[in-house]
Amino acid sequence: MASRAHTLERFAWIPLAAVVAAVVAAAPALAADPYPSKPITLVVPFSAGGPTDVVARSVGAAMSKTLGQTVVVENKTGAGGTVAPAHVARADADGYTILIHHNGMATAPALYRKLSYDPLKDFEYVGQVADVPMTMLGKKDLPPNTAAELIKYAQQNKDKVNLANAGLGAVSQLCGLLFEQAVGVKFNVIPFQGTAPALNALLGGQVDLLCDQTTSTLPHIAAGKVKMYGVTTPERIKALPNAPTLQEGGLKGFDMKVWHGVYAPKGTPPDAVAKLTAALQAALKDPAVVKRMQDLGAEIVPASKQTPEGLKTRLKAESDKWQPMLKRAGAVAD
Repeated sequence: MASRAHTLERFAWIPLAAVVAAVVAAAPALAADPYPSKPITLVVPFSAGGPTDVVARSVGAAMSKTLGQTVVVENKTGAGGTVAPAHVARADADGYTILIHHNGMATAPALYRKLSYDPLKDFEYVGQVADVPMTMLGKKDLPPNTAAELIKYAQQNKDKVNLANAGLGAVSQLCGLLFEQAVGVKFNVIPFQGTAPALNALLGGQVDLLCDQTTSTLPHIAAGKVKMYGVTTPERIKALPNAPTLQEGGLKGFDMKVWHGVYAPKGTPPDAVAKLTAALQAALKDPAVVKRMQDLGAEIVPASKQTPEGLKTRLKAESDKWQPMLKRAGAVAD
């Protein structure tokens, strides 16, 4: 009994408030679970089944293996792909809500006067994913058969040629804009609400031309339902080894790829970002992902680009490339 009393006397000098404060301060650390301790939501700016969604689902499933938690894909569409990044920018910066987006992250500031987020300032960078070549297609009965013939035909019939795209901010719009500038022709541009209706219009012969990703166009090219004028990359691609490039057809310097990156809200803890980057890098080595990308005509970026710094550099370079071009073209929405 005396021993117990002596022990109590030893700690009697410690103020009760200090004891309580120490316990409260230690509580979060004791209660916090190691990241990740619950499913992670990967937000996609476009509809299910679209090119970016296909990439997201393949990569997300593989990332789950490394993270030990399910990566749930959520499609938040609208406003040319700006709804999803706005949502992620406002999300809790805890690593449980992340974004996958393409070139639209670089072009949105030039396309929209009122943008509720800053692509360069409101996100943490996880890493790049893959580059997707694009293809210039024509309806089945369009007279030209080669890129060189298409260029000549477009210049001679500029008031009659219809060029479809998937809407403001879509990569098909960007490719079409680049093609117009390269050819020196202003086409009759017809925007659609998405890739699927634009492709359907081309397949049905309602429009003459469409430039879009191999992730969407390869099946139609293989089936011979469209005329294939060339790929938009400087070199020929593995998915279409016999298809010439538009550069071969006479458009020197023509280079257009769809690139994808993964982002987290600004302020996401560095250890969470590091785990997401490691999981992304592991996913891009996964044989199932590698094969899926090959089937889509996509090219996984080098390991040096599968990093926060690699994505940051790419976003800055693409912003510097496209924003002045879009502003000059007057391609702006409210």
